[in-house]
Amino acid sequence: MAAIASLYVVGAIRLWQRSGRARALRFRQALLFAAGWVALMAALVSPIHALGERLFAAHMIEHELLMAVAAPLLIASGPAAPLIWALPMRLRHTLRSARHIRMLWAIWVFISRPLAATILHGVAIWAWHVPALFEAALQQGLWHYAQHASFFGTGLLFWLALLPRPGGVHACGSAVMHLFFTSLHTGLLGALLVVSPQLWYPENAIGSSFWGLSPLEDQQLAGLVMWIPAGLIYGGAALILASFWIRTSGGQTPLRVIEIGAGVSTDVSP
Repeated sequence: MAAIASLYVVGAIRLWQRSGRARALRFRQALLFAAGWVALMAALVSPIHALGERLFAAHMIEHELLMAVAAPLLIASGPAAPLIWALPMRLRHTLRSARHIRMLWAIWVFISRPLAATILHGVAIWAWHVPALFEAALQQGLWHYAQHASFFGTGLLFWLALLPRPGGVHACGSAVMHLFFTSLHTGLLGALLVVSPQLWYPENAIGSSFWGLSPLEDQQLAGLVMWIPAGLIYGGAALILASFWIRTSGGQTPLRVIEIGAGVSTDVSP
């Protein structure tokens, strides 16, 4: 986390010196990145992470911070340009030339499409809530890191595919649909946790009694976290994009949204 922040600061300073009139946009992007970085720290480094090993509700908060808070904030900040500008010139040229490798580029184009990104994100969410996989991830080790990496990685891909970009106004309708679909299926999973009369993950409820909760109440609270706050984020983002779509269709383009979108696709050429 310290290395990522350091790279971003170095690259952001270099871009700031070359930005001219775009400095206001760079400043807003830096604030978004800082907010996303803090959310990521809260999920992975703060006491929430340690508590998540003993309290299912805390574990769910950790996951939602990764997918629904840190990921969209970081994507909206357009971090690619500062991170690449922080690298040595030779490495920047190497990364730029990687775009010309057809197989890698074809894979990236496919998985970054809204439909593919939505499916991958949904599969990651549902698959890791299968009891056998979830309890395996409770142990510190490969499964634990794989769970967090897949949640955060598919979350980044999901928001990258759906947040508006310059020239992408016509894709807003598709993004709205995918966001609403995601809010529905994650809400369904949360609701199942709330109404289930049986424990899904007994090993993740060993510390619930210390917080005045029964294991089943802990599970219900975790389900509510996924159902309500996370659902509001996905649904709220869908409503914002729907409003943006309607306004741009009428010829009125809100500057702030376009600028955030522009940050996602900032030119990163050396």
